[in-house]
Amino acid sequence: MQTSGQLPAKRRARAEVLSQRQADASRVHADAARLPALLAACAGHRTIACYVSVPPEPDTADLIAALHARGVAVLLPVLAGHRAPAWAWYAGPEAVRAGWRGIPEPTTPTLGPEALAECSLVWVSALRVTPEGDRLGTGGGWYDRALAHAASDALVATLVSDAEVVPVVPLDPWDRRVDLIITPTRSIATGAVPR
Repeated sequence: MQTSGQLPAKRRARAEVLSQRQADASRVHADAARLPALLAACAGHRTIACYVSVPPEPDTADLIAALHARGVAVLLPVLAGHRAPAWAWYAGPEAVRAGWRGIPEPTTPTLGPEALAECSLVWVSALRVTPEGDRLGTGGGWYDRALAHAASDALVATLVSDAEVVPVVPLDPWDRRVDLIITPTRSIATGAVPR
């Protein structure tokens, strides 16, 4: 079992954000407002890793569909039956099934963690993030482990609400920073450097 010096603080912060997200009636409007900035951030990238969001996370379904329609190769996580990060290429909505905890995942062949190295942009989930790129993830460290396989020059980005950009988040030594934050009203280049 993973131990964390910040585990109680992280649990409290995660519970607080999830409660706020579930109560937020403006989520659909915020998702629509954020989409143009997400697509702008993806411009010029031909191979992108993303995740399929589930409520109350900020929506990624429209982003994934738009990228696929534009001929961008989209790599998505495969969680069912995999302790180590695993991936598969998105082949359209008809090639998606419910995976671990009901999270949608592709039905295309499963690839190992090294597949992430093919992507020049990696979208990661977050609950809170600082302007410097410190990220509070959803728990479990999946993306921290996955990002060890990313290309050294890959852009790592996340999408959150404006209120989820905060001065500080609880951190552990293995937590990975993000380079870009997209909210419904702004894009923040963090200038992150590896910890």
